[in-house]
Amino acid sequence: MGQFGKVTKAVIPAAGLGTRFLPATKATPKEMLPVVDKPAIQYVVEEAVAANIHDILLITSRNKGSLEDHFDRGPELEQRLADRGETQKLATVSDLVDLANFHYVRQHEPKGLGHAVLTARSHVGDAPFIVMLGDDLIDEATPVLGEMLNVQEEFGGSVLLLMEVPDDSIHLYGCAAVEPTHNPHVVRVTGLIEKPEPGTAPSNYAVIGRYVLSPEIFNVLQGQEPGRGGEIQLTDALATLVDRPAEHGGGVHAVIFKGKRYDTGDKLSYIKSVLELALQRDDLGPALKSWLRTLPLEDS
Repeated sequence: MGQFGKVTKAVIPAAGLGTRFLPATKATPKEMLPVVDKPAIQYVVEEAVAANIHDILLITSRNKGSLEDHFDRGPELEQRLADRGETQKLATVSDLVDLANFHYVRQHEPKGLGHAVLTARSHVGDAPFIVMLGDDLIDEATPVLGEMLNVQEEFGGSVLLLMEVPDDSIHLYGCAAVEPTHNPHVVRVTGLIEKPEPGTAPSNYAVIGRYVLSPEIFNVLQGQEPGRGGEIQLTDALATLVDRPAEHGGGVHAVIFKGKRYDTGDKLSYIKSVLELALQRDDLGPALKSWLRTLPLEDS
């Protein structure tokens, strides 16, 4: 088993301002924007629960109260649905409170992903833990958290999720230099750089939003200077751990992701994700597909 013991907790940073989606996110958290008929954050929580992780810490900030409300009881709504006999709708809202054990902590200043993770320290303690970013939705048909947890148990340290992206896109991501292991789906990370300048990336392996982190990450983040964008970057902290021995919380490995990911981080990707997920639905897919075929394809 990996150093420090079993993973039981997931941390979901949800403190960002969501400025790419203004004005929609002026009063509504980006994480609560609907992806078909569920907010994006719910997909992420359900993914954690499917991997048998039931302790969920959400990192929030001002004006994020609807996140807590979503996973809480709604007595008036539930009573109204019950009175109307709408049992299926009632279950979709009343069951949310029992999905997991939810905890919340505020990130008081927008100092970056690394700083958000650091705010989880008192809740996580001295054990490895998962970090899940809400911009990346992983298709339930290609789950990956279980595999990442197995890799952490075997190698210790931290485990990333990497995906090959086109060379002209790698500058938008954290990028990993890697070398093979005995497992063709697992690599050892030998270096990390956040959003490399065009032409300088060591590979086209992009870090996407799932991490299994050693608690040693907190000690690194505590003393880390701001990096790119003047923020405390998680990628920089992980780069520090790359060459540390696993018995001291170091070492970084990665799973190469071949499954389906939906990116909701920008407007165009968000719209594509909503359409793709809706097309998979038996209740929506056929009618939506028929309608899409009626749309003119010519440039307007």
